[in-house]
Formats: sequence, C-alpha cells, structure tokens
Amino acid sequence: MKPLFPLIASLCLCAPIAKAQIGAPYIHDPSTIAECDGKYYTFGTGGGGLISENGWSWHSGGVRPGGGAAPDVLKIDDRYLVIYGATGGGLGGGHNGRILTMWNATLDPESPDFKYTDPIEVCASDGMEDQDAIDPGLLLDPTTGRLWASYGTYFGTIRLIELDPTTGARVKGNKELDIAIDCEATDLLYRNGWYYLLGTHGTCCDGVNSTYNIVVGRSRSVTGPYVDNVGRDMFHGGGKMVVNAGDRKTGPGHFGRTVIDEGVEIMSCHYEADFDWSGRSVLGIRPLLWKNDWPVAGELFKGGTFEIESERRGYSLELVVDFVRMQQQRELFWNMDLSKPVEALPVQKLEEVIDTWPEGDIPVRCGDYMFRPHQRWSIKPVPEVGGTLCGPLYEIKIEGTNRALTATFDLELTTREFTGEQCQLWRIEQLIDGTYRILPYGIPGLEGLNQRYCLYSSGDSTPTLAPYDFNSDNSKWNFRDQ
Repeated sequence: MKPLFPLIASLCLCAPIAKAQIGAPYIHDPSTIAECDGKYYTFGTGGGGLISENGWSWHSGGVRPGGGAAPDVLKIDDRYLVIYGATGGGLGGGHNGRILTMWNATLDPESPDFKYTDPIEVCASDGMEDQDAIDPGLLLDPTTGRLWASYGTYFGTIRLIELDPTTGARVKGNKELDIAIDCEATDLLYRNGWYYLLGTHGTCCDGVNSTYNIVVGRSRSVTGPYVDNVGRDMFHGGGKMVVNAGDRKTGPGHFGRTVIDEGVEIMSCHYEADFDWSGRSVLGIRPLLWKNDWPVAGELFKGGTFEIESERRGYSLELVVDFVRMQQQRELFWNMDLSKPVEALPVQKLEEVIDTWPEGDIPVRCGDYMFRPHQRWSIKPVPEVGGTLCGPLYEIKIEGTNRALTATFDLELTTREFTGEQCQLWRIEQLIDGTYRILPYGIPGLEGLNQRYCLYSSGDSTPTLAPYDFNSDNSKWNFRDQ
C-alpha cells in the first residue's frame, strides 16, 4: 500500500536546543514572577522589569519606582506588595542599606488603576554592624496569615522580620532575627509542614566568571533553625544545592517559586551569564521538582526521539498498526553453538513496515515497547509559535515521517499530516515528581486554549484526553531514550 506520509528525505531529526525564554529576557536579581490580569511580571535591580503575555516570550515594560536593588513582589488579596532594597550591597562603597515596601492595585502600567503608594521603610543597616539591608524576599505564611521578610548579604547575616500584611509596615515591637550566613538574595516558602530558606551562594556580578548557585535549608518553624540535608545549620554555613551552573549558563541566583497547577511548579532565577545570549544576565525558568521534601531544579524538556511511556502500566504510546515480525535465525537456548561469533542485530526500520500502514488518520494505543518504528516519536520544540511558563510548544511525530499526534474534537487522539494547527502542538510539563504531563495546546470545538485536558491512560492500552489529575498515574508519562 502506498503510504500517505512519505519518509522525510533526511532522517536527521535532531531537535534544536530551545532557549529557556525568548524575546529580550535581560534582567538581574528578578523578583518572584507575579500574574496580573493574564500577564506575567518580574522586577529587577535598577527599577523596571519584564512583562510576558504567555510566560514564554519576555520583553521590557514593567514599571517599579524607587530604583535600588533586588525587589520581590507578592499578591495579597487584591493588591500587590513590592519590597526592595534602596541601597546597600556595597553600592556606592557602603553597606548602609534600607528596605522599603509599597503597594499597587495592579502591575499593568497601562491600567487606570496603576499607582504605587509612597514607600515605607521597614528596616535599615548603618554600614557599621555586620549586616546589610538589601535583597529582600517575602513569605505570607498560609498557616497563620503572618507576613515575613528575609534580607541580607554576605556582609554579615541574613535576617528575618515580620511585616503587617495590611499595611506592609514593620510589625510594632518586632525584633529582627539572624537566621543564616554565607549567602544573599534569600527567599522563603512553605510546603508540607516545612519552611524553606533559599539563599544564593557564591560570587556575583562577574559575568561568565560568576559562581552564584542556589542552596536551601528547612525548618519546622519560620524562625528556624534552617538546616540542610545533612543537618548543617545555615547559620553556620549549611545549605543543600538546588541549582548551579549548567546548560551553558552560569551563576543562577534570586530564587522564586510559582505554582502553576497541582503538582506543576516552576522556579525562576537569573543567570549571571548565558553563553548563548552574549554572556548577558537573563531570566531563567526551570521546572521545580520535590524529592524527599527537598526542592530540586528540573531540566527544560528539549525534545529528541523517545518512547513515550505511560506511568500507569509502563506501556508505550504507539500507532494502531499491525505488528510486523522481524526475521531472525534463532538458536535453541539448550543447543547453542558457542563457537559462533556474537553479532549485533539491527532493529526494524521504518521503510520495512511503512507500506503496511493504512492511509489517512491512524489512531493510537499503548502496548509493550518492542523497538518498533510505530513506537518511536520525534519530539521537537517549536518556540516560534509560542509557549508557557513551563516552556515552548512541541510537535510530536512518528520518527522519520510527517505523521503528528493530533487532538480531535471528541477528546480523542489520532495521527495525521502535520500542519501546525493548535491541536497538533503540545505542552510538555515536568511535574514535581519528575514525570510529565502532556497537553494539547488547543482542542477542536473547545473555546480558547486548552488548560484542562491532558494525554490520559484510561486503560492499560487506551490513551485518550481527560481532565488532568496529579493524584492519578493515568495523567503521567515518561520519555525513554532507547
């Protein structure tokens, strides 16, 4: 039978490396990413910041008065609290810093409601003590409703103070508490009964020679002590690695956590230097994984050729085509001629079986992985068509063909010639346990972009589209390079 989908002339389907973000993602000391009216914002040292319509392509345009360094932003009820260091960090030759807070009803500078309140000083350092009031981070404790800020640099200690979540001012009578040393640009978060202190360790502001990395300790109390995975207190230099240099990027610093969905989280930071962006300081966004209740930076999925394996049973996503047996001169295991040399057998090739496949759409199922062409998927990022906070969009094709995985109007799956429609573009997002969810960007007949339905194993051999459920292995997949 003549195939409807011819082999691609060149079988070299190596996926290009997708940058972590596109546009102009240049920033230093970024705040935690905040969402406002469907857009994403992060603010950096020197005033201003970045805006993104989708979380993937970033450009300048964020507005933050006051200048200074290393802000953070947090939404509390229907307002946004911004905290930043006015001076310090050795800027201008001194460590006499100030931390200030201010509010805004919106982060959109085009909104008629956009107006920052006058800044309020919440703490300061005089340049003489072993402390530097700079690099603040915010935590609104979900268990108590109390608001905390950590701040400080290598010049002395990291300190913790309590703020009023209504006014943003320092709680009257609150005394600062020293909780760590040997880091800066700290951030606090709470998860599963633990408080985490993320700190930036190493040297900054030296481009490709910067040694910044992000470490963590945890405590059952927000006031500490914060200890690492081997019991070292961060007040005595402890800290477990979360992320360091890699993927042609050096100097990750200024951690921020964003929860996308249940089981779907990302971490933001800056890289002091990205070798693929002229060594500039750029915004970095990575999947955030949790291993034994410790945060670990995941890797941006880059594509390649894989078996797509269901977490439910371990079966492989494949075309619904006839199984074609491979010819092999077998030896009975009880009567082998061990004097014969051992040889490597080739796997089945696409051109050997594609004529047996039907024309037109071919649906998919799950089955035992057998190194067969109908089970091998070439996955390629398509960054120019868009993306999300979790990464670019991807095309998913049978290796060596233009036959693409496609979502259908009845929430089912098929494969057909790739045309670039939204139902053939996929979000691939690493979950906090290291598995992946796979969602079509659009579904025919479904208004707007798909945020709900994912590739789902409704039975051991029956893939479909169904609402994402982190607590079910039916929603989870793995990519095996084999």
